[in-house]
Amino acid sequence: MKPNSKYANIRNIGIIAHIDAGKTTVTERILFYTGRSHKIGEVHDGEAVMDWMPDEQERGITITSAVTTCQWQNKDIQIIDTPGHVDFTIEVERSLRVLDGAVGVFCAVGGVEPQSETVWHQADKYLVPKIAFINKMDRVGADYFRVIEMMKQRLNAKPLILQLPIGSEDHFRGVIDLLSMQQIVWESDAPTEPFKTGEIPSDLEDMVAEYRDKLIETVAEVDDELMDLYLEEAPISNDQLATAIRKVTIGLKLVPVLCGSALKNKGVQPLLDAVIRFLPSPLEAPPIQGRKPDTEELVSYTADEKGDVVSLIFKVSMAEGRKLSYVRVYSGVLKEGGDIYNPARRKTEKISRIMKMHANKRERIDSAGPGSIVGVIGLKESSTGETLCDKNNPVLLEQMVFTKPVLSISIEPKTHDDQERLEQVLEKLMAEDPTLQVKQDKDTGQTILSGMGELHLEIVTSRMRREFNTNVNVGKPQVVYRETLAKSASATGTFDREVAGHKHFAEVVLSLIPIARGSGIRFRSEVAADVIPPQFISAVEKGFKEAMEYGEKMGYPVVDVEAVVTGGLYREGVGTELAYSVATNMACREAMKKAEPFLLEPIMDVEIFVPDSFMGEVIGDLSSRGGKIESIAAKADNQIISASVPLSKMFGYTTALRSSSQGRGTFSMKFSHFDQQ
Repeated sequence: MKPNSKYANIRNIGIIAHIDAGKTTVTERILFYTGRSHKIGEVHDGEAVMDWMPDEQERGITITSAVTTCQWQNKDIQIIDTPGHVDFTIEVERSLRVLDGAVGVFCAVGGVEPQSETVWHQADKYLVPKIAFINKMDRVGADYFRVIEMMKQRLNAKPLILQLPIGSEDHFRGVIDLLSMQQIVWESDAPTEPFKTGEIPSDLEDMVAEYRDKLIETVAEVDDELMDLYLEEAPISNDQLATAIRKVTIGLKLVPVLCGSALKNKGVQPLLDAVIRFLPSPLEAPPIQGRKPDTEELVSYTADEKGDVVSLIFKVSMAEGRKLSYVRVYSGVLKEGGDIYNPARRKTEKISRIMKMHANKRERIDSAGPGSIVGVIGLKESSTGETLCDKNNPVLLEQMVFTKPVLSISIEPKTHDDQERLEQVLEKLMAEDPTLQVKQDKDTGQTILSGMGELHLEIVTSRMRREFNTNVNVGKPQVVYRETLAKSASATGTFDREVAGHKHFAEVVLSLIPIARGSGIRFRSEVAADVIPPQFISAVEKGFKEAMEYGEKMGYPVVDVEAVVTGGLYREGVGTELAYSVATNMACREAMKKAEPFLLEPIMDVEIFVPDSFMGEVIGDLSSRGGKIESIAAKADNQIISASVPLSKMFGYTTALRSSSQGRGTFSMKFSHFDQQ
């Protein structure tokens, strides 16, 4: 395919960061300057285009990732604005899975905050090239170089400084571009005021020369061609330098760093230029890899419109009662009215309509080629994380792994009408959000809704009321524990029964052994083929995994346990998969009772930002909650306290922190691990 193909003019990027770093504000400015919107929507006014849900507008936060397309320098930029709150990490995870590049937004005051680390490492996992934009340079306490140091320490990133700020806090008025060696100045905060470029002020010339040399040296260290020129002391043109920066950015060796103040409309146009210059098109992204469903053969696909269709559903939305599937096309062309195959479900689906998305607005198109991120209507059975491809050449892309819920609430419908709607509403919400789980409590008959945190569950119940007109009574949040075993135990399970006119027999002897924290569950068989035939071992493993879903202590999932099959019995003609699965389940239940099961609870990593004068009270409160202080770091007149605290002790902490710090303390937390109470 020619380099000047239309696909070379696409950039698929995500805006990622900690909550309140300014992601949505940056995105709104991008839409304004690219001409996609004619009025800047402000988050604090509840008018941001990308935050279109009522809950987002009321709370001033992003809850669901929104997709839009705009143009800059005759290139199409497809943007996903992602949430920053830890409860909605799944939205970031599935967005990064389909993106070719990302812009990490950092607050010049807060620096690299906990959720910034989480989303940055998610981007690393999917090998996504990144640009960093240090925002809020106009805020009191802004420190550009401190944030760059934090990027090195906390993110293990190699920042490449492309801009130097001119002034900071109230005096921030522009940047010096180390590539073009010019200053870019915004003389007012008005969004329509054009910036001015000019010569570098004489009082900054020495500092700029030093950082220009550092820029060339940093790139030369990871680019052989530039290194040769550098060692020969040959002149290096701006074009040569820009080409090398693009190469090392796409190669994940360096992260270009820019700065500005999105709220004051400063720095966004150079950021757009950097997105076009340094982040990859779908043609430059690594080929997508998948496996053949039957042979497990590894295959890869490039962005070729003449190739077989390979695409991935990364999100499902049930807005306005219709199922809308968000799809990234990697190869081939999706066509309206055409058939598409889902190899995971072995089903053929019909593509009724294809939509180009702009937040919650849609534009109908007739086809979508490689690199496109579109909405598809008509997929009845396909779900998040599933592959869509040609039936004649099926392939399975790597499945997404979703985090398990850590918090539960009980819900019950308020009226008979709500009762009738509730089941359907929950099905729709779970189709949208794989981190949401629903189960019936066997003892109480209650419906238990489990999610990623208090805010997550609050938003879900709010959406039930607003979007689906279903009112529920909500019980107090309950922590979702795990169970494990204190010691090893062995047991025998025997299943000997007639089911539906057929005799079934199996006997399984196994041991359950505790293993290291965080190991999950493991299975191995030590029996000979004449004791349990090999074709039944998978049924034994299935029985073990099913048994681990419900512990003997309080019915929570069991983790950090290994099952070892040590014996059994087989009878010709009556040995069946059903019998071995059930016999294993029985043996596991018996062994768990003997093995002294106990509870593990979720432990959270908590980071608290608090003024010096309130530190004693805050630490005292954390200690009373069973928290362990990991570190305390000073920053200006504030302290950053890092601690690990049991989730069960963190309910209502927002209010407690406000009262102990006169409303000046803030905190964030994320799940760390499960450990003993």
